[in-house]
Amino acid sequence: MAYKSLDSITRSDIKALGISDDVSYKLLRNLQDIIHGSSATPPERWIEISRQILYPNLPFSFHQMMYYGCYKDFGSDPPAWLPDPKVASLTNVGGLLERRGREFLGDDNYKDPVSSFSSFQEFSVYLILRTHRKTILGGNWLPGAYLNPARNCLSNSAKKRSDDLVIRWRNEGSDDLPVNAMTLLELRSHVWLTAHALNALGLEEESAIAIDMPMNVESVIIYLAIVLAGHVVVSIADSFSPCEISTPLKISKAKAIFTRVHFSYSLIT
Repeated sequence: MAYKSLDSITRSDIKALGISDDVSYKLLRNLQDIIHGSSATPPERWIEISRQILYPNLPFSFHQMMYYGCYKDFGSDPPAWLPDPKVASLTNVGGLLERRGREFLGDDNYKDPVSSFSSFQEFSVYLILRTHRKTILGGNWLPGAYLNPARNCLSNSAKKRSDDLVIRWRNEGSDDLPVNAMTLLELRSHVWLTAHALNALGLEEESAIAIDMPMNVESVIIYLAIVLAGHVVVSIADSFSPCEISTPLKISKAKAIFTRVHFSYSLIT
């Protein structure tokens, strides 16, 4: 359905939605006051319309008329919400665009973090994707880039300190005991120790290493250590039979495996 811009809406348009003559007159007068009372941007104008004109008892079709009329220049699929430009400039992306938006997009194309976000998103895709010349279907994402998520997980930051608790757990069969806790510093020490032990094995980089253990705190440490050491984790459920365990080991060509040699069981009758 085609919608008119706000300044083109008439009283007849509003009455056609089933709104009474008196109410349509007041709605149109309030709308014109908003249109002519300021030079607000569409998001700011939409906020005014929502607060001063729209009420639950009005037909939904009228809400649509106001919405699509307000965002007439945004195409057939306008946004449901846009952040306040001042708030958007405080985000990481907003701050980057405020500092270097004109450098990235050009002086004529950059306006503000909100209006220029789509252009920046398109620019960022071309920046990090190296496409093959002979096809548009393939490409290399972030060529030459390297990221170790385990290292990021263990590093301090403005929101993460060494004495912060990062893991809470209770050992199986110890429901009557207090919950255990581990700080970031303690987790980092355990992971580093395990990663150094892996490096001592002399495995090739990105070797597959399996974990066949229960979901406990040791498994978390081992998982992070494998990633930190630059290897690939192969997760195996500890409930698997020997035949089921051998399958992922063969497929992944795992060079090592973490497991435990002692299991304890309780017979409940």
